[in-house]
Amino acid sequence: MAKGKRTYVAYYSTETGNMVHMTNIQKKNFEAWVKGPTLRKYNPKTRKHEVLKMKEIKKG
Repeated sequence: MAKGKRTYVAYYSTETGNMVHMTNIQKKNFEAWVKGPTLRKYNPKTRKHEVLKMKEIKKG
């Protein structure tokens, strides 16, 4: 069976360590995203915007 072209990633808060957001991206762009841009999202638990770091996860 062929492997898919997409992978699932989770975004973890740098302040609390909790998973805030999950999405899937293309595998060929995964390395560029890890080294490149960061994601800032609002965390309702801390009630402020936080910088999120990305980590690959297995879904299934």
